[in-house]
Amino acid sequence: MEITTLFLYVIAVSAVMMTPGPSMLLALNNGACHGLRVTSYGIAGAALSDIVLIGAVGCGLGALLDASEQLFSLVKWVGAAYLLYLAWGLWHAPTRPLAESLVPVTTRGRSAFMRALLVGLSNPKGLLFFSAFLPQFIQPSQPIAQQYVILAVISALIDCVFMSLYAIGGRHAMRRLSARMMQYLNRGCASLLTVLAVGLALYRRSEAR
Repeated sequence: MEITTLFLYVIAVSAVMMTPGPSMLLALNNGACHGLRVTSYGIAGAALSDIVLIGAVGCGLGALLDASEQLFSLVKWVGAAYLLYLAWGLWHAPTRPLAESLVPVTTRGRSAFMRALLVGLSNPKGLLFFSAFLPQFIQPSQPIAQQYVILAVISALIDCVFMSLYAIGGRHAMRRLSARMMQYLNRGCASLLTVLAVGLALYRRSEAR
């Protein structure tokens, strides 16, 4: 791929990924409540979801989702329900210092990994976005599969950078805020996830065209 094409792709993807979507909110909350080690597992899960989604687009699943109303509705409602489930958990999560957590880091890390992975994979907007966005940067005269691999790795790395920034922000917030304010942070993230779930439930395929 040409350097100019890659540069434009990095700018475009960065502009999209820096906005506070579900993955960024999870990174922020994980950084605040569980520390950066646990957050790294969540970041890995979200990055893997990017790679899987772009791989699905390369295999034509994005077009299938766009063409099938039943499949789109199924994925959409599953994604919205899962976001609401996460929001409920954050709203009722107890607030305690990191050192008081009795759950091993590895166990919490695996949970964070699966949450982030499922959030990414259960959002049909991500698949439709990549389906409409990626072909603009694919050059038909060059190996298609290799280009998709390159764009998938770049997307995952950019996502990791911004999620790390959100997580570091959450970590600093944890150090400065009281337990009561941390509860407000949890419930603020829960509220935003609820809004995103409602937005996903109301999303229509025609909006992506």
